[in-house]
Amino acid sequence: MSTHKIICGDCIEVMHKLDSESIDLVLTSPPYDNLRDYKGYSFDFESVAKELFRILKEGAVVVWVVGDATVNGSETGTSFKQALYFKELGFNLHDTMIYAKYGSSMAGSNKCYMQMFEYMFILSKEKIKTTNLLYDRKNQTAGAVRKGSSMARLNKNGIRKKSKSIAVTKDYGKRYNIWYFSPSHKTGHPAVFNEQLAHDHIHSWSNQGDTVLDPFVGSGTTLVAAEKTGRNSIGIGISTDYCKLAYKRLNKIVNQTKLTGEKSNITFI
Repeated sequence: MSTHKIICGDCIEVMHKLDSESIDLVLTSPPYDNLRDYKGYSFDFESVAKELFRILKEGAVVVWVVGDATVNGSETGTSFKQALYFKELGFNLHDTMIYAKYGSSMAGSNKCYMQMFEYMFILSKEKIKTTNLLYDRKNQTAGAVRKGSSMARLNKNGIRKKSKSIAVTKDYGKRYNIWYFSPSHKTGHPAVFNEQLAHDHIHSWSNQGDTVLDPFVGSGTTLVAAEKTGRNSIGIGISTDYCKLAYKRLNKIVNQTKLTGEKSNITFI
């Protein structure tokens, strides 16, 4: 049975009340560059980043999904500025991934190619602890036999002998770090995560029973994916309307999903 909390309030104030080193994974997409209407709300990025570093366990991960607006013919570079600030705080930039959106485009200069992606910065506090990487990329050479050789150490007679090896290419290889997903269905929120994207990140960087935080909970996709993968979750939102929407979505899933015979528990604060 998983436990979930949806907390209405300013994410900085709410996170300040969380214990240090209590969170296993953060998965979120902040309201960057005013590209969407979030009912007039904004956020203090640097304060958020500092709190995230404090509440994360050693080896834990932040998945930070963000892009850039184009203003007066120039991209803001907000994404890179934020990634570099995370590094200044002590985070490791474990990977820079791409979220490519099938059948979708974002606003940008009409003198540029159509924009269809966001960055997914994978940031770890110290050396990353959990990596359940996905091996679902079909190998074109599956079943092929590869022969190789390497130089062995000198034997007692001072002679080097080559060692030979034979390997068979597996059916599936490790997924690339560009992920392609179609836009999500409308839920009443202006910027909705793709649920499979959330699911795959939660699987990749955490384990069952871990606690996943989304400080910008939106319509609750991170929490829904956490429930479906057996994780606990905390979602924070400053908009009461969106918090209620997240609760409604999560409660529907909980009522459909039973773990060990018991329903998961949701707390709405």
